[in-house]
Amino acid sequence: MILIRVSASNTAALGLHVEGRVLAVPGVVPNAPPGVVERAPNLGWHGVRPADHWPDRDTAPEPENEANLGALAEYWSAEQAAETFVHVSAESGIGAALVIDGRLFRGARGFAGELGHIPVHPDGPDCPCGSRGCLEQYAGDAAVLREAGLADHRTGDPVALLAERAAAGHAPTLHALDRAGRALGLALASAVELVDPDALVLGGAYAELADWLLPSVRAELAARVTVRPWDPQALRPSALGRRGPLLGAALTTVRRIMADPMLLPAG
Repeated sequence: MILIRVSASNTAALGLHVEGRVLAVPGVVPNAPPGVVERAPNLGWHGVRPADHWPDRDTAPEPENEANLGALAEYWSAEQAAETFVHVSAESGIGAALVIDGRLFRGARGFAGELGHIPVHPDGPDCPCGSRGCLEQYAGDAAVLREAGLADHRTGDPVALLAERAAAGHAPTLHALDRAGRALGLALASAVELVDPDALVLGGAYAELADWLLPSVRAELAARVTVRPWDPQALRPSALGRRGPLLGAALTTVRRIMADPMLLPAG
């Protein structure tokens, strides 16, 4: 599949017709009511319906959790995708998605996958979600930048900056990524004990920082997972990187049309 970025103003000139619009959101999108973002702490959203703020309600997109979209893209496009896996990614905050037997698990109300707000240190710092010691306060982008002494470098591409500094052997950055990896491994060990997945996939920014995160994540998993011997290779970075949610949004529409071609306009 080839993804082409076009604006709404030039689709007609290119002979294109928009058949689906999906908005990737770093927050909770419940099963009902439709079109509502229940909570996105890092955006300051609570009970927001994006369509209410869209210039044209007829072209408003369908919101979906970005971690869910990344996991679906991983499952639909990977050469050898696991049937049951946990996909964890970091963009604006930390999100996770669980695919069980090839199907996205949303939970009873659509709230499944909020790994970023699992407390890894209950007495840790306050989190925008209202809790304390959440994973995001140790392995989120803002936390890693702060620990690396790069808190003033939020402009530009912070992920690229962290990768550049780590590759150069910048000791504070390496320490920050090791600390983030250990916190992430602690949270993922609980997920493994609970779900027993075939694989753990690091997507989004984590995929681009995997060279420095994987050793400490694997060390925590090896020390904490008790249900079975943990295969280090079952933890891997996604080849999609930060393109995952974009690809997942596109594939969601494509697969919907393939399942029901009558969705396409006649002529």
